[in-house]
Amino acid sequence: METNEKELPKIDLPEDWVIGTDINKDLLSLYAHYPVRLKCEMFVMCLAGEVEAMVNLNEIQVRPNDVITLMPGTIFQINEVRGDLKIYFLGFSSGFIERSGQSRSMLDAIFLTLGRPVIPLKSEGALMMEKYLQMLIGMYEQFNEKIRQEIAPNLYADVHTGISIIYKSRHYDKISLSKSELICRSFMQLVTQHYNQTRNVSWYAQKLGITHAHLCAVVKQITGKTCIDVIASMVIMDAKSQLKSTNLTIQAISDSLNFANISFFGKYFKRYVGISPLEYRKL
Repeated sequence: METNEKELPKIDLPEDWVIGTDINKDLLSLYAHYPVRLKCEMFVMCLAGEVEAMVNLNEIQVRPNDVITLMPGTIFQINEVRGDLKIYFLGFSSGFIERSGQSRSMLDAIFLTLGRPVIPLKSEGALMMEKYLQMLIGMYEQFNEKIRQEIAPNLYADVHTGISIIYKSRHYDKISLSKSELICRSFMQLVTQHYNQTRNVSWYAQKLGITHAHLCAVVKQITGKTCIDVIASMVIMDAKSQLKSTNLTIQAISDSLNFANISFFGKYFKRYVGISPLEYRKL
């Protein structure tokens, strides 16, 4: 994990691609109760146990036979782990993704999985997926890093194509979103990208080409939350993460989130959390 003054703590991978089953309750508990951002891309399959987590601003429940797709830039937080976990994971590093560029298959997968990172498989499909992942684990263990690098581009394309086929076969792509849902989704995307630059709702409305009032009404209708609360959720999530997982000064954290001064940051944080940033850090 690495940190950056202006961003959430990040998780990346040491090789072009990594696969395994060594994700357990103890490991996931390291990421409990504060968020991290993925630099890499991860595909996870749960065969036993359950995980409750936040992906960006959405709460997800992961159960046996679920496949989870986590794209680069995803912010996630583990809330609770139940039972004895059996999880397969396959990930591609940010370095590999940057070198290979965003292929059509990846862009297709991003569109299909946006806002719905979890997809349940039938038992037969889960069994086939497990056999495929076991085969990849065998390849990973058999070949040296040079050969694994040569395999990476084709594997990357195949996995994204497979994920797209799974989503399309479940008719997720045929669910038409209403105009309000599209506006709300676009707003959420903008907030994820720009919350540490601006908390001004009018700025987001202008970017979307609609009025402030219309944006507020749509977001409240779809999410039950105000625009200000949605933005605050991301800001507070980032602030909590930096307070708990970095040694940055509170002034530096305030600056990274574009607050005018440390006093304003302190009042903002206390309004949503109930205690000051320093008190939260000492918990």
